[in-house]
Amino acid sequence: MVLINESDKKVEIAYPCEWKYRVIGEKREEIEEIVKSVMGERPHTLTFSKSSGKGSYHSYELCALVHNEDDRTEIFRQLKQNDRLKMVL
Repeated sequence: MVLINESDKKVEIAYPCEWKYRVIGEKREEIEEIVKSVMGERPHTLTFSKSSGKGSYHSYELCALVHNEDDRTEIFRQLKQNDRLKMVL
């Protein structure tokens, strides 16, 4: 659950929670392989979202239970460091 503290506009996230990442790359198989290597045996879902108009890029939604901020940011960091992915949000 994400809460916004109105007094200082800081976002507060109640852990554990389901977190969604948007993963974008050129090759669908490669994206699936990278996510699998980062997530390992950890339960997650990877759902195809859409392809760009010309089919050059493919977008997936990765959903996983994260236990704390370090856990959430570590998954993001590992995905982001792979140069075969064009973008991670």
